[in-house]
Amino acid sequence: MAQSPDISTPFTRDFPELAYLSREDLEDLLSDHTYFEAVFHSLPRVKAMYDAQAELGRANDSIAKHNLALQDGLYALRSETQTAFDQAKAFEARWKEVEKEQRDVYQRYTPQFLLMRLRHSITAQDDASEALVSAFNQQKPNADGSTKDADEFIKEFKEMRKIYHKRAMWDDRWSQGRVEWNDE
Repeated sequence: MAQSPDISTPFTRDFPELAYLSREDLEDLLSDHTYFEAVFHSLPRVKAMYDAQAELGRANDSIAKHNLALQDGLYALRSETQTAFDQAKAFEARWKEVEKEQRDVYQRYTPQFLLMRLRHSITAQDDASEALVSAFNQQKPNADGSTKDADEFIKEFKEMRKIYHKRAMWDDRWSQGRVEWNDE
């Protein structure tokens, strides 16, 4: 008669499903690999583990199929994102160029630059009016004995000096701090 193992052993406490096996069956279980596999795979915990593993495999397969279904859309989105990123980088580079152009343009309208231009124009206007006087004084009579009309000279000279004095007045005001600049 086969002796059944004592139910109080750690083995039978951990694997109560095997408590019905005799000592000989347990020895056969250890020596026969095929028998061990058959008994092992019939255990409820092992079946539950394989079922859980199969369920995880099916869930993983479902997730993989879902991901593959999204793949083309994601590639299209990645391409659109890359295009938008490239465009943004191009706009950023263009922005830097436009800012430089703007600084260059604004440089011509800074108070210091405009004051310099005003002073140069005052000097140029003075030189031009003095050159007009010099040319009038050195003119030679025409073949008919006439010279450049004095009224015409006076009118032209007066206009040139009027421009000169207006510019000089602006320079004086500027030097006295009476010129205000709006940066708007």
